[in-house]
Amino acid sequence: MASEQQVRQYLAYWFQIGKGIVIHGGRETLLPRPVIQGNRYSDEFEACWQRVSTPDAGDCYLEGTNQTIAELLTPQWEINPCARCSMPVPFKTLGLTSLECTCSDVPNWPDTEMPAPRSPVDNQAQLEKIRDRLKMPTKKSRTG
Repeated sequence: MASEQQVRQYLAYWFQIGKGIVIHGGRETLLPRPVIQGNRYSDEFEACWQRVSTPDAGDCYLEGTNQTIAELLTPQWEINPCARCSMPVPFKTLGLTSLECTCSDVPNWPDTEMPAPRSPVDNQAQLEKIRDRLKMPTKKSRTG
């Protein structure tokens, strides 16, 4: 089963390369910009998530896909990296799913010249990990 965090990351990655989310039976498409702000998702992304995670939004799905956000949050689906482009894509846990990646309609993708989509990074936590590694005693090797 895909967790809420995995579904949020799935959307955030695809938003970063320009895919929007369709809501209200196709009457509206959302594409928050920016997606990441510092070490967290942007307010625009959070507002979009709030809209698509309410029943009032109807069936919400990423452009070019058929799986609704509500479906992805059920035990029948999990989100894993695409073998072709390493972007997160939904896979059915049982049964057959499409072998086509969500990236199939994105021109010039995968684009190895551009930075890959990412999740927010907590810089403070990363710096603390580096500091802790530097503080660890090193083993001296004996020669001779």
